[in-house]
Amino acid sequence: MQVPYNAFVVIADGRKMLFLRNEGDAEHLNLQVERKEIHENPKDSDQKRDSSGQASSTQSGPGAPAAAQNGSMHARGGGAQFVPSRGSMGETDFHQLEEDRFASEIAEMLRKRALSNDFETLIIVAPPKTLGELRKHYHKEVQHRLAGEVAKDLTGHTVAEIEQALVSAD
Repeated sequence: MQVPYNAFVVIADGRKMLFLRNEGDAEHLNLQVERKEIHENPKDSDQKRDSSGQASSTQSGPGAPAAAQNGSMHARGGGAQFVPSRGSMGETDFHQLEEDRFASEIAEMLRKRALSNDFETLIIVAPPKTLGELRKHYHKEVQHRLAGEVAKDLTGHTVAEIEQALVSAD
């Protein structure tokens, strides 16, 4: 992948973020760290306070009057009648919610920096799930400056390893 001089490179996952700037050229990268952030995100079990809840819904079912089951709105009582059913809402993954929120914060930082003309060229490297969440929040100015994306987790790598991964990327 070509990483031009002064390109802005973001390495991120759901917890960590590195903002790098290429002070080299496209063939001889020299990435310099501009900002580094590690976001605290305890494991899901530490963030839970309750077990999953239940919700009531109204659906016509076998115990509902025949008029309500066959779609007639003229059952006795003036309207359709429904039998309440209970269903589980499932467990909330608070850890994932926090990772998604962090990705939206990164996208907001990118928006602000793009609108202040802090970079012309942007390359983002993130695991596929984080990359997908970032894409949901890209501002049009960020999209306009986006030169490439790499779906890979490089947050635990050295700058030299990141440079090599970018040079090798398609």
